[in-house]
Amino acid sequence: MKITRQKHAKKHLGFFRNNFGVREPYQILLDGTFCQAALRGRIQLREQLPRYLMGETQLCTTRCVLKELETLGNDLYGAKLIAQKCQVRNCPHFKNAVSGSECLLSMVEEGNPHHYFVATQKEPGVPLMFIIQNTMVLDKPSPKTIALVKAVESGQLVSVHEKESIKHLKEEQGLVKNPEQRRRKKRKKISGPNPLSCLKKKKKAPDTQSSASEKKRKRKRIRNRSNSKVLSEKQNAEGE
Repeated sequence: MKITRQKHAKKHLGFFRNNFGVREPYQILLDGTFCQAALRGRIQLREQLPRYLMGETQLCTTRCVLKELETLGNDLYGAKLIAQKCQVRNCPHFKNAVSGSECLLSMVEEGNPHHYFVATQKEPGVPLMFIIQNTMVLDKPSPKTIALVKAVESGQLVSVHEKESIKHLKEEQGLVKNPEQRRRKKRKKISGPNPLSCLKKKKKAPDTQSSASEKKRKRKRIRNRSNSKVLSEKQNAEGE
């Protein structure tokens, strides 16, 4: 592997990393033609791709690509074996399969949110890989991709990567609520009676001090009455 090719790959990776958020592990979406070219060039994708991209990679494909390779028969049997060893990513064509190229293009729509590398380049911000003369090449950014970056830098557009970063920051600061939380309506709690009001009223304990004072008063009254009675009797006796 020539040093100049690796330098170019590093430069292009830096471009996509800084402007479109491409990061490790690099997810490589393979179609049948790329697998066939790797087979003819005797390229060990699992070993050579991480060295070329200087980072961890994941080989991926879709059900449509596998279906297409099955219909092509024995001519692409080896390519089908390579694709079957890749991770199968869900595509939107569950019922009716489409061609491999059309399926891969659908996987990178809406700004390529999963940061896939693919073997065709019709969407801006998608890294393109292909094989030339038994060597893998990460293509330089397309004119459409460069025009998109210039529009973002001039303030005319906001990139998908920047939108995701802004959304993430807002969620961290609590400025944006989770959509699931928005759907939940606050239920009014049924308020019952005050539990304190349900308690039985305690009976007041008799005041011992007041009862004792009342008894003393009664005794004084009885003594006063008896004394006044005795005095009146003495006065009557002296008068006689």
